[in-house]
Order: sequence, then C-alpha cells, then structure tokens
Amino acid sequence: MRKGTPQVTRFFCKGIVSTVLLLLGLACLSLPTEASASEDDLGLIEPGDLAMKSAGWAILDGRPRAEWTKGRLPGAHSFSWEDYTRTDREGVPYRIWHPHELAKVLGEMGIDEKTPVVVYGDADTSWGGEGWAVWTLAWLGHRGPVRLLDGGVQGWKAAGLSLEEGSGGDARPAATYRVTLREDLNISTADLEKGLDGVTLIDTRSYWEWFKGHLPGAVHIPWTDLFTGKENRPLSPRAYRALLAEKGVPTGRPAVFYCTGGIRSGYGWTVHRLSGLEGGRNYEGSTEAWERLSSDR
Repeated sequence: MRKGTPQVTRFFCKGIVSTVLLLLGLACLSLPTEASASEDDLGLIEPGDLAMKSAGWAILDGRPRAEWTKGRLPGAHSFSWEDYTRTDREGVPYRIWHPHELAKVLGEMGIDEKTPVVVYGDADTSWGGEGWAVWTLAWLGHRGPVRLLDGGVQGWKAAGLSLEEGSGGDARPAATYRVTLREDLNISTADLEKGLDGVTLIDTRSYWEWFKGHLPGAVHIPWTDLFTGKENRPLSPRAYRALLAEKGVPTGRPAVFYCTGGIRSGYGWTVHRLSGLEGGRNYEGSTEAWERLSSDR
C-alpha cells in the first residue's frame, strides 16, 4: 500500500494542477484583453433600424446649429464643431474645448460615458462634423456604443421618416460624463514632428488647399472622396481600402489625418475606423497649428 502512495499522490497532484490550469484558462477567456478593452464600439446604423429603437439612443446632430433648428431627427441634440471649438492662447483657431468642458455639455444632455449614442450629419454643410463628433466621443474615452447614421439626414428623409423643428433636444435627466482621455487618438504638433518618419500623413483638404501647401510627405485624399452616392454614405470598408491602395497608403502603418482644424480629418478618422483599421489619429490642430507651432514655420 505504501508503495502505491507516491503514484496516487502524483496522480492526485496532477489532477489538481490540471484542474487549476483549466479554470485559469477559462477565466482568461472570460476576461477582456488589453487590446479588446481599448477598441471602439463604433459602427453604422440604418435609418429604419434607428427609427424602430430610437428610445434607447441619445442622438447628436453634427450639422451647424441653424440646420439643426430648421429640421432634425426627433430628440436630437445639436453638437456642431462650430459651438465647441475656439482660438487657443497661441492664436490657433478651431481648437477643441477642454475634455471636461465637453463632459459637462454631454452630461447636461443626459449623456454619460456608457450611453449609446447615434451621430449624424449630411457630410456637406457640416464639413464632416459628424465624423468630428464621433472622433470626439472616442477621444473622451466613450465606453458605450457609438453609431454613425448611414446616409445621415438625407438617408433619414429618403426612408420617409419625419424631422422636427425648433429648439431643444430629447429631455433626459442630467448625467455625469466621466472622461478617460484617449491620447492615442490625437497627436500634438511637437510629437508629430518627432514621428513623421513613422506615420502616413493623410491630407483631407480640398485640391486647392493641397496645392497651396501641405505637410511634408503627406498623401492627398480629399474628405469628399470618403463618402459616396446622393445620400453621402461613408465608403464601405472594401472601397476605402481600395482607395488607400490606389493612393499608395499602407494599411499596416499608422495613419494621421489632418485638414485645417481637425474637422474634415475627424471624418477621415471615422471612415478609417469604420473600415476596421487600427492605428489612426486625428491631428486635431492640423495646418492651423502646424503653421504657428512647428519648427518649420
């Protein structure tokens, strides 16, 4: 009996170790990894789908406030870049408000960091402001789902859905928006200068602006090339990747989008992320900051 004891003990110990390893493995499967925890819950939503379940979403209109007043999705709040940017101390215009100022605005709308949010615009009068709004939420560390309305206000009307007029949005109870800033989604002028060799710069401005001058080594993809059709729907992932290939942009290299003040480039960043590509940043200061703050000025 004693001779068998070591074998039984070894078998028993192996059983315990195997069980522990199995439980640890299962636990690891159930825990989010660092990569998955940082991913944005970003996607598109069709007008009909939003109409059927709009009560579960806060809705932000990225167009100018005047357009929002004339006709908007029912319950939508105005969230135009024109109202939430300013000229900073260095004289750089179009700089985004401080994160905690934006958090206060969102909280007053009844939006916290976990609230499901739909953003829309028209990719025209908004200058891609809906993309800027999506990027802003991601930069603030929004943890709830964010959806861009496919086709924007044009798609909503084409689906036979009604708009409302006047002032005021959905009356939600005030909330507290907790910011967890995603510094990896923005880049300063100084950091961009240091890392120019390691990124692909994508200039989303017009052809005229591009020909007048652009950042060193930049590739030109006007933001108007990033949407298509009469409803200005963002390019599909396949079409966007094909556009990058046509322009010689490698998908395995970090992309930094810029324009004049981070608005159109915010739309570029959004289309990039909707295509499932990682490593994109919005140079929020854009050419206005580069011209005033870079060492080449």
